[in-house]
Amino acid sequence: MSNHTHHPFHLVDMSPWPLTASIGALTMTSGLSYWFHYHSPYLLSLGLLIVIISSYQWWRDISREGTYQGLHSEPVITNLRWGMILFIVSEVFFFVSFFWAFFHASLAPSIEIGTLWPPMGIAAFNPFQVPLLNTAILLASGVSITWSHHALMNKNHSQAVQALMITILLGIYFTAIQAYEYKEAPFSIADAVYGSTFFVATGFHGLHVLIGTTFLSVCLYRMINFHFSSKHHFGFEAAAWYWHFVDVVWLFLYISIYWWGS
Repeated sequence: MSNHTHHPFHLVDMSPWPLTASIGALTMTSGLSYWFHYHSPYLLSLGLLIVIISSYQWWRDISREGTYQGLHSEPVITNLRWGMILFIVSEVFFFVSFFWAFFHASLAPSIEIGTLWPPMGIAAFNPFQVPLLNTAILLASGVSITWSHHALMNKNHSQAVQALMITILLGIYFTAIQAYEYKEAPFSIADAVYGSTFFVATGFHGLHVLIGTTFLSVCLYRMINFHFSSKHHFGFEAAAWYWHFVDVVWLFLYISIYWWGS
């Protein structure tokens, strides 16, 4: 088949990575269930390993297409932008469902939980302690990712790398603080509707922080290797959009669940 095309779009080549990543995801979910029931993490670890290897190879191929092969033309980048926008919109509605559940339960508490919010016997977190610290961490990371983006557009490579490293470190710090918060929590996910809505909403946000930190780490590797220019850096821009989305979701979580809901 000829590689010469008469259109500006990129028709992707056949790749095994979507298939292997799907197999890894299936193995992970099966392994998670097996771990819950039989306390054996080996199948889960195998699935996680398959996903990590598949992701690495898949991201490597996409980086080569956009950086070295010149396949990410302007129309392709425009479509990638719309794809990322629609993905973030889908994520917005994903979190809307959690907020809906929270406000449905909290605005009119049922008699089963004592017509109180938080329910009787639940000691909620003080919003001005650890949650406020995590809010400051994420807001600071939003500032540093914007700094990195502006430095990249102004061709200041060293500042762009430094600011992106700060953002990644702040993301890791946030995750560590949230893990400590979960460990010290005076209630569990089994403690009525408050525990389930709290841990599901904040837990999925924590998962998104981990995904965003991984996204930014890949961008850091590419930035160090000069894959991005001041005019051709959509991979980094998409990561920045995603990180700002994570920041905004946390602000809503903090205001509604930690502050108002306590």
